[in-house]
Amino acid sequence: MEESVVAVLKTKPETVVDDYGRLMELADVERFLPREHQTLIKLNLSWTKYFPSCSSQPWQVEGVARGLLDRGYTRDQLVPVENKTVVTDPLKGCENNLWGGVLRHYGLDFIPLTHVDWKVRKFESPLLKLQEIFPEGIEVPAMFEGKNVVHLPTVKTHGHSTTTGAIKNAFGGLLKEVRHYAHKHIHEVLVDLVYMQRELHPGVFAVMDGTVCGDGAGPRTMTPRIKNYILASGDSVAIDAVAAAMMGFNPLEIPYLRMCHDRELGCADMQKIKLVGEDVRGVNFGFETKKSFVIWGDQMLRKGPLQFLEHAALHSPLVVWAPMASNLYHDFMWYPTIGRKRIKEFESTEWGRLFDSYRRPPAGGAEPVAAELAEQPA
Repeated sequence: MEESVVAVLKTKPETVVDDYGRLMELADVERFLPREHQTLIKLNLSWTKYFPSCSSQPWQVEGVARGLLDRGYTRDQLVPVENKTVVTDPLKGCENNLWGGVLRHYGLDFIPLTHVDWKVRKFESPLLKLQEIFPEGIEVPAMFEGKNVVHLPTVKTHGHSTTTGAIKNAFGGLLKEVRHYAHKHIHEVLVDLVYMQRELHPGVFAVMDGTVCGDGAGPRTMTPRIKNYILASGDSVAIDAVAAAMMGFNPLEIPYLRMCHDRELGCADMQKIKLVGEDVRGVNFGFETKKSFVIWGDQMLRKGPLQFLEHAALHSPLVVWAPMASNLYHDFMWYPTIGRKRIKEFESTEWGRLFDSYRRPPAGGAEPVAAELAEQPA
């Protein structure tokens, strides 16, 4: 297996978009995204609403879009996409997370995967669980076949998988909204996604935002932590391993990373990953994965003492209660109380001010969004 390289840079709001371009160059992006194919920009939407560290940041979206265009990829070659879950709306999420203005500024059309054709695709790789979970066949977006993909995750914890990143971001693109059925075997499913991407995509790359990271009960009800890092790699396993190590975890003790490493789908051994840019081997954020009330309840039904109710609660017409309960808890209980307080604290930071500045459309012309924002007072 070739040596895995992960590029890491420290950044700040004034330079973050330019830094993303430099980061991708350090990670040799053109090697992993061959120009003869279109490239999907797979955004990460964990919540229709905006919450710091939860979904792809607007400066991350701009940095990647501008970086690729500056390197000669054309607008026709770049295809921003995101899917829905039973609790998210990609069109509303695109606007609430301020991707829409950035994409329109760069002439890129956002495509919600709810608006494309899906087809059953037979995979030759030795999948661990998905063929068992979906015996009638695994449906994937027909448009994914033969296209590169660049993933835009954030550095954060996850109550189901310990950490989440580039590999988990494929979960939201390659599986329909019924993918919550896969939570019971999430680590094996994440390995399957790496296999599937190898068959579908001629090139895979990841650009991860760690400017504002998520600690605690991810992927939504977290505590935002400002850390000022950005990462990129052509090895999804390696970038997830480096992010996990920076958060304070041993990557080889996280099942999905260990299984990918053992199957030579990527490198999760920090001793064998080449770091370029910043040497972050001594970085430890001290993050701790916790479980939100919703994830705790889900795991009680799928793997815990309430497992005898799993079929009735999650695999029958009664399943409609689950997204209703999730929306009630997240959107109407947690977000207006605990979430609002954390958002208010974030808004007073330099990254919070940068996010707010993306609400104001650029004055026109060809100047990048970030260039206009840099001229605006805090």
